Amino acid sequence: MSDTHVVLHDPHGLIEAELPLDRAPHEALVTAVLAWTNPSLEPRDYEQIALQLTGHARAVASDVRRHAAALPKNDGCGALAEVVLREADRRLTAPLKGTAQCVQNRARLVRALYTRPDRLTEPLPAAHP
Repeated sequence: MSDTHVVLHDPHGLIEAELPLDRAPHEALVTAVLAWTNPSLEPRDYEQIALQLTGHARAVASDVRRHAAALPKNDGCGALAEVVLREADRRLTAPLKGTAQCVQNRARLVRALYTRPDRLTEPLPAAHP
């Protein structure tokens, strides 16, 4: 085994852009977390789940940014995406707490972010004459 390592420098996120998000397990986690009514986990368990959701929220937000940046400047979908991204950035800077409420808030954020790439990549409905 070698003691050397290579540091990846990808300031524009090009490698990440080529990797698809592993959406299904995170959607299942979001669904499970939002279904909680009275969970009784240890604070460190809540923190771990919140960390998982936070990391995924950041990845989804990056994906939304890439899609929004490719839209024409006067596109309403891009403007709405920017509003959602500003709110996501604000919520992601909030400190994590070892509580169910914190985890559920992160799950709601992931769910909200997932609606953006879907809407940004949908074909626009045809105009009716």
